[in-house]
Amino acid sequence: MLSEEKKELLYSGTVIPAHPLALNENRELDEEKQRRLTRYYMAAGAGGVAVAVHTTQFEIRDAEHNLFEPVLRLAAEEVDAADLKRPFLKIAGVVGKTEQALKEAELAKKYGYDMVLLGMAAFKTETEEEVLKHVATIAKKMPVFGFYLQTTIGGRAFSYDFWKAFADTPNVLGIKVASFNRYQTIDVVRAVCASNRKDEIALYTGNDDNIVNDLLTVYRFNVAGKQVEKRFVGGLLGHWAAWTGKAVTLLKDIKAHIAAGYPDNSEFLTRNIEVTDMNAAIFDPFHGFHGCIAGVHQVLYQQGLLDGIWCLNPNEDLSPGQLEEIRRVSNDYPHLIDDDFVKEWLQTDSQMVAR
Repeated sequence: MLSEEKKELLYSGTVIPAHPLALNENRELDEEKQRRLTRYYMAAGAGGVAVAVHTTQFEIRDAEHNLFEPVLRLAAEEVDAADLKRPFLKIAGVVGKTEQALKEAELAKKYGYDMVLLGMAAFKTETEEEVLKHVATIAKKMPVFGFYLQTTIGGRAFSYDFWKAFADTPNVLGIKVASFNRYQTIDVVRAVCASNRKDEIALYTGNDDNIVNDLLTVYRFNVAGKQVEKRFVGGLLGHWAAWTGKAVTLLKDIKAHIAAGYPDNSEFLTRNIEVTDMNAAIFDPFHGFHGCIAGVHQVLYQQGLLDGIWCLNPNEDLSPGQLEEIRRVSNDYPHLIDDDFVKEWLQTDSQMVAR
């Protein structure tokens, strides 16, 4: 069960980076850098981290690497050691069919994680009813953060009725919508609005191609003759694993803008395009997202947070022209990068570790 303080954080909305995997030149876990990344996200003001997710690389589960438990443990140890005076959400990615997912959820529980981000890509041909039984089974073990993964990288399209039943499932407390599709995004939000549990579910954007607009928009639907509203309150994003300090600032600015009654949306509409342009550089949509993980690594490498951009799969690397694109957006949008913060923080963190 989530504490009331953590529930308040989840429902009010926060920045949750999808935690990358730090490797050395031999493509082995670099424990020091892995721990440092977790500390960076806390220092940057994030409200949580999602570990063992796509950005952490699904190959961590392969027997030849066997890194699923180590990455969960390292992040948990760093968060616990920080003894933050504010709530901070530890979210563990859980995938596979029910037997595997239960084992992964059990490990997440062992290391004190608050929720599981439940991937459903393993269910390729099962009926939606079978998938919902899986969801309910995992939700009995731990609070569930749903995950609508885009079909381009292995996700599956689900119906409005599926998401309505998903929202009705006890102990589902959040949904990350990463469909990269307006129609499917609306399906999820409309389904949540129709659920009796609508106020118990926090919506987080994972739509890296529309981050700012998702956070600005009020979704309004007619449910049984009544107008019901819902909005995305935060983001659980691979994009926010890089330049995290500015992501925190951006979410604060959006919240302040909404609280002020949307005095002038034009600046934020432009900001949406800027953020999407930056995301295109690191997520590599023009090559089928081939370089998305390496792109995040490249930013962290340039900042000195990683020693290289190595992935477990040696075929995962930057696509042609991607490095130039990352440099272009870094130069074009200096107000959206946190290089100065990282440079200063690294000096402080190195001194703390040395002690």
